[in-house]
Amino acid sequence: MSNATVRHLISTRDLTDADLRALVERGAEFSRGSVRSGGQLAGLVAGIHFLKTSTRTRTSFSSAALRLGAQLVSFGPGDLQTNTGETLEDTAEVLSRMLDLLVVRTAGDPAELRAFARQDRMAVINAMTADEHPTQAIADLTTMLTHFGRVEGLRVCYVGEGNNSAAALALTLSRYPDVQLELRTPPGYGLDPGTLRQAQHNARASGARVSETHSMASPPQGVDVIYTTRWQTTGTSKPDPGWRDVFAPFQVTTALWDRSPDAVFLHDLPAHRGEDVTAEVLDGPHSLAFDQSENKMYAAMAVLEWCVARR
Repeated sequence: MSNATVRHLISTRDLTDADLRALVERGAEFSRGSVRSGGQLAGLVAGIHFLKTSTRTRTSFSSAALRLGAQLVSFGPGDLQTNTGETLEDTAEVLSRMLDLLVVRTAGDPAELRAFARQDRMAVINAMTADEHPTQAIADLTTMLTHFGRVEGLRVCYVGEGNNSAAALALTLSRYPDVQLELRTPPGYGLDPGTLRQAQHNARASGARVSETHSMASPPQGVDVIYTTRWQTTGTSKPDPGWRDVFAPFQVTTALWDRSPDAVFLHDLPAHRGEDVTAEVLDGPHSLAFDQSENKMYAAMAVLEWCVARR
């Protein structure tokens, strides 16, 4: 890696506004096919280490690395000696002498990713922790930019649990001028208060607006994007046995389009038709969910390229 500068992506909080915009714009360039891929990561080796299940994120980063010319080494949950007591720091030190990038999903404490990132030879990328899913947000904004030609000024209504995807969405959209993000989250399942405060702080600086309501009464009118996520966030469970009753009013149905007839629909997937969203919405004419899924690969290409920007 002597010819490259290593940058980690653990949280969107670590990105400057310029970094965030550059990643989203680059993702959109890859999505539109306006930039050739094939040699950006030639000669580099990427590790893919997932402790939890994944379809889109794991495949998107694997495919992205290959399309950019890197070679892959994949690790499953039981493959590394961390399972026998080796420290994360020692594991990271060893891997950094053999890999150029490491994409990690823990669905747990982000401190584990910070431990991996204490070395400066191998770029470390957060493929989802309990608190945030940063590369999902980059894919989401890539989708919005590709579809609308802008992120600035969009009106977005997020419906569902204030989970790690919602956190990343709030932390990134709030940095774009004139964006209006309204979160409709079930009582007791809202955005982490610290994350909401940070998003609202971002919004005051950028001229955006971020609000949260724990009710589906009087849904917003004239929004550009309606977004939801799976009710059962990957790697988690809910202790309240009656949680489905609390979530039921937050199902995304075609009724939301009565007040926002031109809105597009986004979903980070996997979706459960009949729970978080109806089939009529997910498979309907307003849905960009599967384009959004494809854009995870293009966003991953942008992230990988950025993390090991060649001098």
